[in-house]
Amino acid sequence: MSGIIGKKVGMTSVFTEDGTNVPVTVIEAGPCVVSQIKTVESDGYNAIQLAFDDKKEKSATKPEIERFKKIGATPKRKIAEFKNIEQEVKLGDIVTVESLEENALINVTGISKGKGYQGVVKRHHFGGVGGTTHGQHNRLRAPGSLGASSFPSKVFKGMRMAGRTGNDTVKVRNLKIVKIIAEHNLVLVKGAVPGAKGSYLKLEN
Repeated sequence: MSGIIGKKVGMTSVFTEDGTNVPVTVIEAGPCVVSQIKTVESDGYNAIQLAFDDKKEKSATKPEIERFKKIGATPKRKIAEFKNIEQEVKLGDIVTVESLEENALINVTGISKGKGYQGVVKRHHFGGVGGTTHGQHNRLRAPGSLGASSFPSKVFKGMRMAGRTGNDTVKVRNLKIVKIIAEHNLVLVKGAVPGAKGSYLKLEN
C-alpha cells in the first residue's frame, strides 16, 4: 500500500485511446515529505506521517519550524497519517506522484462541502407537506410530526431534522487513475471526489 496527500484542482474530461470521453478530477499530489515514522515499539502501531504544501515561516509556530528543520524541510500546511504502508521510507524522504500507477484503483478521502444549517428538504430530501390548497401558509417545507406523544415524551436519537449539513469526512473508494502527469505533480482520477477546489485530499491504494 502507498499513499500521498493532494489538493483538488478541479474537474475536466479527457479522451481515452478508443475515443471515450471520461470525466476526471485533477489532483495536485505531492511532493510530500516524510515528517514522522511511527512504530509499534514507540507508538503502539505502524504508520508514516506525510507533510504537504509549503507555508511561510512567519505563519508557522516555533515548534513546527524546529520540527521540520530537523528533517531538512520547510514548514507544511497539511499533515496526514497513513497506516499499513509497504514503502520503505525514512525521515526526510520525498514522496512524489510517481509512487502511484496509472489504471490502478485508489481511495480518496476529503472534507465534503459545507452547506451550513439546512432544513429537512435540502438535508434529508423530504418532499414537503402536500400542496398549497389546505391553508398550510408557510409550512410547505416543514418536517411534520416528530412522532412523540406524552409517552415517551422525547425525540428519539437519529430523528431526521434540520441541522448542519456537509463538512464531513468522506471516503470514495475504488476510483481509477486515468493519467499521471509527473512533471506537474498531477493525477487525473475518474469521477468526482469530495471537497471544494483547493481542499486537501488523502490518496491511498
